[in-house]
Amino acid sequence: MVVRGHVKWFDTTKGYGFVVAEDGEGDILLHGNVLRVFGFTSVAEGAEIVLRVQMTDRGRQALEVLDILPASAPAQETAAALPVEGAPSGPLQPARVKWFDRVKGFGFVNVYGRTEDVFLHMETLRQYGYGEVLAGDVLAVRITSGPRGPMVYEVRSWDYVARQRQAGEGDD
Repeated sequence: MVVRGHVKWFDTTKGYGFVVAEDGEGDILLHGNVLRVFGFTSVAEGAEIVLRVQMTDRGRQALEVLDILPASAPAQETAAALPVEGAPSGPLQPARVKWFDRVKGFGFVNVYGRTEDVFLHMETLRQYGYGEVLAGDVLAVRITSGPRGPMVYEVRSWDYVARQRQAGEGDD
């Protein structure tokens, strides 16, 4: 059964969280392993999510993440949080998280084929449905010129790019 809902909470330390289903049939357990298969290690509270679920003797449980959409935020608030000077440039590119500090609210990624570190802000992650990322995570990013150098403008799971290509939608 496919169910759409919103992330109630997800705790990376515990390795699970819960989704409030739109069908009103109760919360759905979302285990970290199911989320990792989709390409995420965490998901933002409030993010819209589409799941394939099963009923167990302990309630509903996610079997597969089909899609994650960003938590909705007023456009003005999002624009104010992202200090973008230039337009995003080029296609989504593969990158690996160098480090990310959730408390500080930022970190850096290394884009394959580029020598400089690329800034990644927590608000950009939240805008695209991520709760956080961990060092070593592989992402697909679109970058732009920020006030202090290159910065991530868009972040997606690497699986997102593969799904778009399979669907024939491209990545631009």
